[in-house]
Amino acid sequence: MNPLIEFQQVCKYYRMGDSTVVAADHISFEIFQGEFVAIVGSSGSGKSTCMNIIGCLDVPSEGTYLLNGQDVGQMNKNQLAEVRNRFLGFIFQQYNLLPKLNLVENVEIPLMYAGVPKKERRERARRALEDVGLGDKWRHRPMELSGGQQQRVSIARALVGHPAVILADEPTGALDSRTGREVLGMLQDLHSQGHTVVLITHDNSIAVQAQRIIRLEDGLVVYDGPSDAPDAVVTPRAPGAERRARP
Repeated sequence: MNPLIEFQQVCKYYRMGDSTVVAADHISFEIFQGEFVAIVGSSGSGKSTCMNIIGCLDVPSEGTYLLNGQDVGQMNKNQLAEVRNRFLGFIFQQYNLLPKLNLVENVEIPLMYAGVPKKERRERARRALEDVGLGDKWRHRPMELSGGQQQRVSIARALVGHPAVILADEPTGALDSRTGREVLGMLQDLHSQGHTVVLITHDNSIAVQAQRIIRLEDGLVVYDGPSDAPDAVVTPRAPGAERRARP
């Protein structure tokens, strides 16, 4: 089986003044269809850089990122936008719902960009809201809902296009602990249904809810393995892993 997501010696550099910061340092990993993987690390570890590359919001400075066998680094902005819409469903910490639209209109947005006819996208959006338990609230606007309900809408929006990958960026970060557990439960349910879920988080207690953990420190992978392994939540500093600045 070919990997759905493949990083091959991926590097990402950013200029800061007269220096170049290494945000990702020869990162390699594979994620296969149906996996539930948490990419975890503290601020500055490189996890947000990996998320942006996986989500086709950025491209590697060096190395190769393959999404479903396609070399993302060779694509232009329009091609990246098309790949995002076809292959990826995003769940954000702050929901990113449009306040002037009702729930079904918010969920329809990816289908609108994909050119799906209005009647079909309305039907699919209604079904997606029903799947997350909000079918009776489709006329409501986001601000009429709780934070947990808004996150459910964002999950419906992520699912409506039947993406190959669900990419969840700190999806419980703006929620209380009880509601956060409910959202994590929904992600686990999606995984059990066969969806590929990639969860980005800084929180060990959230990361261990995934099937597998990829832990980053200073732009390096320091752990890649089962989430229930004894060292899965240990954060050893790799020798010489200090963030390097290039002149």
